[in-house]
Amino acid sequence: RCVYIASDSGRVCRPLVIADKGVSRIKERHIKELKDGLRDFDSFLQEGLIEYLDVNEENNALLGRLDTLIYLLVYPQRPLLTTRTIELVGYDKLGAGQNATVAVMSYSGYDIEDAIVMNKSSLDRGFGRCIVMKKLSAVYQKYENGTEDRIIRPHREGHDADRMQILDDDGLAAPGEIIRTDDIYINKESPVITSSRSSISPKGLPNSAYKPSRQVYMGPKGETAVVDRVALFSDKSNNKCFKFMIRHTRRPEVGDKFSSRHGQKGVCGTIIQQEDFPFSERGICPDLIMNPHGFPSRMTVGKMIELLGSKAGVSSGKFHYGSAFGEQSGHADRVEAISETLVKHGFSYNGKDFIYSGITGMPLQAYIFMGPIYYQKLKHMVLDKMHARGNGPRVMITRQPTEGRSKNGGLRVGEMERDCLIAYGTSMLIYERLMISSDPFEVQVCRKCGLLGYYNYKLKTGICSKCKNGENISSMKLPYACKLLFQ
Repeated sequence: RCVYIASDSGRVCRPLVIADKGVSRIKERHIKELKDGLRDFDSFLQEGLIEYLDVNEENNALLGRLDTLIYLLVYPQRPLLTTRTIELVGYDKLGAGQNATVAVMSYSGYDIEDAIVMNKSSLDRGFGRCIVMKKLSAVYQKYENGTEDRIIRPHREGHDADRMQILDDDGLAAPGEIIRTDDIYINKESPVITSSRSSISPKGLPNSAYKPSRQVYMGPKGETAVVDRVALFSDKSNNKCFKFMIRHTRRPEVGDKFSSRHGQKGVCGTIIQQEDFPFSERGICPDLIMNPHGFPSRMTVGKMIELLGSKAGVSSGKFHYGSAFGEQSGHADRVEAISETLVKHGFSYNGKDFIYSGITGMPLQAYIFMGPIYYQKLKHMVLDKMHARGNGPRVMITRQPTEGRSKNGGLRVGEMERDCLIAYGTSMLIYERLMISSDPFEVQVCRKCGLLGYYNYKLKTGICSKCKNGENISSMKLPYACKLLFQ
């Protein structure tokens, strides 16, 4: 019978700093007095600088909290093999993964370099499925001249009607609606003139005095999401704020990252139909196949013990302890005892099974180490990282493609890539990558003085500014960044 007192920063009952319009009441002098011993912690409570929230206030404080990005596993499970430390920190109470039946073998060549071969039927049943929740926010702005943004009813007809299907009559996206990329979730308009110098009266502005400033959802292409929650608040400047929680369910695909609890991370290399997967003589088909070359150099012996312990746990119907050193405290099981449990239930002493090929139906030439291992789905998903571009925006100064996935930028051919292409001898590929596909620019060059000229559209000829004629002008193409450097 113990009383557990949580003293960490994330505990439910904790002191919070009181802020007036976003500015803390605690000043630098209060902290200095506390350090010098002139005041104590209780004086902060008595003067109303900090307070402990009660149960009702806790709920009110959490109403406005919408996390920027959350990943939720749909079917979390408790690990079959645990340790005393895991129980003490409560990790097994809030599961972060699933018990996957793993076969340690090489299969199809798509499992090289820690890649994982996954069973399609397991994915259909919900293995590794997760919900991604993202926050979208917008501010109802007030301006210097007294004008402010306005939200109007959506147009049910017209060229933008399809993008406004999710909007309610109040101009905001309705909870429960399916939202796609390029959909409008706030039908907002902003005043054209916002300067305080203008003599426009903020009241009764005509429709012509407003311009559209709609909030558009920009999610991964091909992804459909659901508006989970809509909340309205005021910020410290007393502007209205709109927060939307967008929910999307994702199933694992090729390129998603998974990891066991031993740091053995790897991406999904391929997804194969269950009928082509190997199976044991008991008819057990693995959920995923892992390459055995991940074990020798990394020496993750704990993962092997976990497979044995989990297999014994499934057979005997109880959780096993995988703590290091099989002490007699009851909080650790020796490997020998685990192996004896396996033998008692008809399995091999070392956890290996007799496996048949799913393609030929013939037995494999080796016994396969197979059993349950606790696998976690990581947040690194291919849908968030995949990027390609044919054409798109360019930088104004250099006229080259923008940089970065968020700006729909180009894929950079850097110095090292250029050196590889030079060594290989692909001169036309270098020409195409570094100029044609980047920033080609036609210039007029004087053959006499070598300086850049300009093109006179009236005379339809090139002119050299120094020679004052167009007799020796030739036109040529070069990268715009090169021309920028010269001039």
